[in-house]
Amino acid sequence: MSEGKRSAGRPRDAEAAGAIKAATLKLVRERGYEAVSIAAIASEAGVARQTLYNRWNTKADLVLDAVFEETGRYASAPLNDPAQTSRMLLERFLVQVFEHLAENGDTIRALIAAAQENNGFREIFRKRFVNPREEIVTDLLKRAQERREIGQDCNINMLSSFVHGAFWYALLNGDTLDKDFARNIAVEIFRSDRKSSGQG
Repeated sequence: MSEGKRSAGRPRDAEAAGAIKAATLKLVRERGYEAVSIAAIASEAGVARQTLYNRWNTKADLVLDAVFEETGRYASAPLNDPAQTSRMLLERFLVQVFEHLAENGDTIRALIAAAQENNGFREIFRKRFVNPREEIVTDLLKRAQERREIGQDCNINMLSSFVHGAFWYALLNGDTLDKDFARNIAVEIFRSDRKSSGQG
């Protein structure tokens, strides 16, 4: 096949993939993860089932991919703005994450359940969804330590784990994830005694 023919197919491939992911999110939000089949997604997207299987091995892989793309609009790393404190940056980031979870919380809870049943999928879920968010928070806290907004002897990796543990626990238990919760987490992480620790 010539390069020209391959190039001509790319827009159609991208269009089909976009339609499939949009249909996936729509149906999962309307019906719930378990009630949505590959056949239903294909029908909603107007493509053959084989088109889906050519790109994704399982329904979980497809839903995860669709969620990842959606997440990119909500959970980007906060800019290192010198005019804002690290506490403010953390709070803003968490609000963005919570806005996404408010829209896709049921889907993500279903993906977490699927990850417990499949070791391969659990690894993908952690690598592509969990780890990037942990890295964003860890990097933010490291910068806060460099700016002496957190004590030099604070364990940054542990504090990052506390942040994620708080909202994952809340998500799994159906608790409210909102601006107040984001603020409470940020306030706790940047308590005055953490700031003063390790500074003589």
